[in-house]
Amino acid sequence: MSLSIYNYVSIASMLIMSLLILVQTRGASLGAGIGSGGEVNTERRGTDKTIYQLTIFFALVFSLSLILGIVLPTK
Repeated sequence: MSLSIYNYVSIASMLIMSLLILVQTRGASLGAGIGSGGEVNTERRGTDKTIYQLTIFFALVFSLSLILGIVLPTK
């Protein structure tokens, strides 16, 4: 069984997206996940915002690679 490029992209983006989701903390800043800080931020700033945006990007890459893998015929 031969894997197409879409399969490799799907697997890689899924792994990266999973790691990014695990790094995020819900309702707190990145430092609160490590054990410091008790403040509540209403908007994402700095590293939190970058991780959030990367998660969205890899979710889109993952979705598109799955759709293209289904729609486009393989040899």
